[in-house]
Amino acid sequence: MKRRSSPPALPRRPSRTDEVQQQIKRLILERGLNAGDPMPTELDLLDEINVSRNSLREALKALQAVGIVEIRHGFGMFVGTMSLVSLVDELTFHGLMSLHAGRNDLRHLVQIREVLEHGLIQQVIRQRGENSEADAQLAEVMDQMEAEARAGGVSPDTDKRFHELLYEPLDNPLVTQLLSAFWDVYHALHTELDDADETPIEIAARHRRVYDAVCAGDVEKSVAALTEHFSGIRRRLTPGQD
Repeated sequence: MKRRSSPPALPRRPSRTDEVQQQIKRLILERGLNAGDPMPTELDLLDEINVSRNSLREALKALQAVGIVEIRHGFGMFVGTMSLVSLVDELTFHGLMSLHAGRNDLRHLVQIREVLEHGLIQQVIRQRGENSEADAQLAEVMDQMEAEARAGGVSPDTDKRFHELLYEPLDNPLVTQLLSAFWDVYHALHTELDDADETPIEIAARHRRVYDAVCAGDVEKSVAALTEHFSGIRRRLTPGQD
């Protein structure tokens, strides 16, 4: 007997809160407000949008949760600045859930980060010009990492700063925020993983090879050095594999 297929699910109808959110976003755009600019007060919004206080507050809470609105108690409401904090919190929580369930979805995140960095490092080399200040900062962090490794351990902050400075020549703040978000999720969960099989000296050496290849403007060696760098992370995520 042929089974009757279920009817397709109907799309969710926008709620009153959804509609109010859209009205607030349109108001921000129509007024040409930028991140950090003050917004109309709650009373002004009630008059302009003509909604109930409860609907307005629910909409503002939802917009605050995604960073579109920033509410500073005692100061007022402002247009939010771009932030990936909520993304980090969500990915960290679900990554922890997957580990407790016997899975390791964190490897999917690291895979995305590795693919992204492979593409970015090629752009860095192709666009790299004379930026003595950025080069000096990256060299300083590289030296600091090696000094920390000789002392017994590379600090997470130094590791993170290395990658931030590596892609700074692209002058793309979203790249910095996105890579930082991936990094934060991994390091929030790394204590749940198997111990690293690399010594601090080996970790610093992998970063040194990336650094030297970028300074030399060698795309092929830079990509190979990054692949080698991520191999240590992959082994922590999938023991016995590379």
